[in-house]
Amino acid sequence: MQPFRAFRIHQDDAGHRAGIETIALDDLTAGEVVIRAEWSSVNYKDALAGTGKGRILRRFPLNGGIDVAGVVAASTSPAFREGDRVLATGCGLSETLDGGYADYVRLPASAVVALPDTLTTREAMIIGTAGYTAALALLRMTDNRQTPTKGPIAITGATGGVGMLGIDIFSGAGYEVHAISGKRDRFDTLRQLGASTCVDRHELAFGDKPLESARYGGLLDNVGGRTLAGLLPCIVPYGNAAICGNAGGPELSTTVLPFILRGVGLLGVASAGSPRDIREEVWRRLAGDWRPRHLDTICTRDVGLDEVHGVFDTMLAGESFGRTVVRIAP
Repeated sequence: MQPFRAFRIHQDDAGHRAGIETIALDDLTAGEVVIRAEWSSVNYKDALAGTGKGRILRRFPLNGGIDVAGVVAASTSPAFREGDRVLATGCGLSETLDGGYADYVRLPASAVVALPDTLTTREAMIIGTAGYTAALALLRMTDNRQTPTKGPIAITGATGGVGMLGIDIFSGAGYEVHAISGKRDRFDTLRQLGASTCVDRHELAFGDKPLESARYGGLLDNVGGRTLAGLLPCIVPYGNAAICGNAGGPELSTTVLPFILRGVGLLGVASAGSPRDIREEVWRRLAGDWRPRHLDTICTRDVGLDEVHGVFDTMLAGESFGRTVVRIAP
């Protein structure tokens, strides 16, 4: 195999640096499956890793990119054959394994999932970790008896990738969605995705009681901090709060009363390390009855591998909107 391009991240005595390099297959971390990458995406973790502003990588150097979709170029695993269309999200990519920002990616077979026939590799990467996270939240909530009859689902951080895909997925599954965001100029788009109500986060008024009027059937929270603490007392009996982000801070100051008096479920959503059977189930649903209906609207930017670094600062400044996909194949 000829040398190929990769967006490689270093941290050594010379400090942090990242950019396009030419590497060989032997430079990649070990694995049974070699993927000829076609598409990847940009997530918040990618921006932190690529700029060195977050402690994401646990070893150096590594290629960036926590998502990848493409075609198997070689495999020593009986589970995959050359020519199979596959994807991988999380599972140590750009943490302990070389990630998806490269022409070729070598991964353990345990990290690779067969791409459902109803999705293209580009569509899979518009969904990517963000959509997988939103769908995993819905799976956890429905496993804990969440139903549309309990009332609307509040989604915080609604203009981010998880938020926008969450609106699409939850509304498509029959839930009324209330989108919470500080970007009022994006409310029309959020309504197009399926939000019935849009709430300016700057105008949220939280009471000081441990239990407030129960107005939300459940919550998909990307924010944490004060926003999560303020919304928990507003969830109906036996509704669920699925937590997948901490854009507003990792702290949570609350009481036990929503949980012991209303039976509210507090569900953690850890997409990167979810078991294989769950990953396969979530992707089956994403390709079927939970398939997002507005992928072209949600994907707001399409960049080449050599342009990926320019996306990071915008994302870290909170100025990004929707999903950015990365073209790997020419």
